[in-house]
Amino acid sequence: MSDPQRSEPPQSKVFIEGRYRKLCRDLPQTVFFCPECKGHPRRRRGCARCEGFGKLTRDSVQELVGWVFGAAFKTRKNKFHGAGREDVDVRMLGRGRPFVIEMVNPKVFDVDLAAVELEVNRRNPGRLEVEGLHWTEKNRIRAIKETPHAKEYEARVSVAGELAPEALAGLVGRRIQVVQQTPQRVAHRRADKARERWIEFRAFEPIAPPEGAPAGAPAEWRVRIRTEHGTYVKEVINGEAGSTRPSLTELVGVACQCVELDVVAILDVEGQAEEIRPAPVGFGHDV
Repeated sequence: MSDPQRSEPPQSKVFIEGRYRKLCRDLPQTVFFCPECKGHPRRRRGCARCEGFGKLTRDSVQELVGWVFGAAFKTRKNKFHGAGREDVDVRMLGRGRPFVIEMVNPKVFDVDLAAVELEVNRRNPGRLEVEGLHWTEKNRIRAIKETPHAKEYEARVSVAGELAPEALAGLVGRRIQVVQQTPQRVAHRRADKARERWIEFRAFEPIAPPEGAPAGAPAEWRVRIRTEHGTYVKEVINGEAGSTRPSLTELVGVACQCVELDVVAILDVEGQAEEIRPAPVGFGHDV
């Protein structure tokens, strides 16, 4: 008879840190399970939402990175820990977003991380890039997940009218306090409450209309914005009928809509350039 008090055998783990750039607009950071069947092997068979696939996207940053790491470390088990996350349709550019991948019960420990990095990038041209892979320690997971980071974004914004240059000039460089009620698009997973955040408009640049665009089509602008961590940037632009105040729509007096959004920099908590942490030396697997 087995001893009910007997503990499970310890798991061996290795921790690798790096940064990723997401170059497309159809890739979540982690596995995007279907909200109806949750990816359950039996329930997903008859699920109309995902048509039996179990997920709403083909793959994710976690999977694309994890498949290559899994082959190198000879394990299928991993956990992906990112320094925040961007929406599925938002690209992550610049120097990329910090992450730690935790490989569970690897059978191989002597892995060439430079070769792994090259293989991830070779397999995912135009979709995903990783850089700076290095061995790290377990406590880095908490550090990257709990450290608040401001962000800098570049948005392509559709504007239903003329923008006054003097109004835009008066916005650039100012730190503005905004109050955001939880947006409808995340209300199913976020508490409904008002959040105070700061934003800074860094630059406004008109985008030339494409050749053959119809007369009277909405003008488009490229807008650079720095925001405090936890800011809902799309609503900073459109205002969502007053749930974010002030919004760009309110500040310029013209309806604005975010067409595309990119993260271009991960900053420190105050909105300054992030200090890149050097790779530690001498870390291996943790048992």
